[in-house]
Amino acid sequence: MQFDEEIRFTHSAVLAKDNKPYVSVRFERGKDVAEGSVPACKIERNQGFTQEEILGLEGYLELNAKEILRKAKDISGITHWF
Repeated sequence: MQFDEEIRFTHSAVLAKDNKPYVSVRFERGKDVAEGSVPACKIERNQGFTQEEILGLEGYLELNAKEILRKAKDISGITHWF
């Protein structure tokens, strides 16, 4: 899948819901926004991306879940300094 415009990807530190760790993720392209989570690798909110693009974003999350979790853990470690 090829996107015509640049998409910005951001993620949270490791969070917990019902004692289960997860990372909140966000994709932005202009006014288009998609939000989801890892390890579920699902987009839960979407405004402006096509269904095909959402499938591509979910595929990206699946392929990069371990790296996203690793980087989120690094952020979580830093937040203890503040």
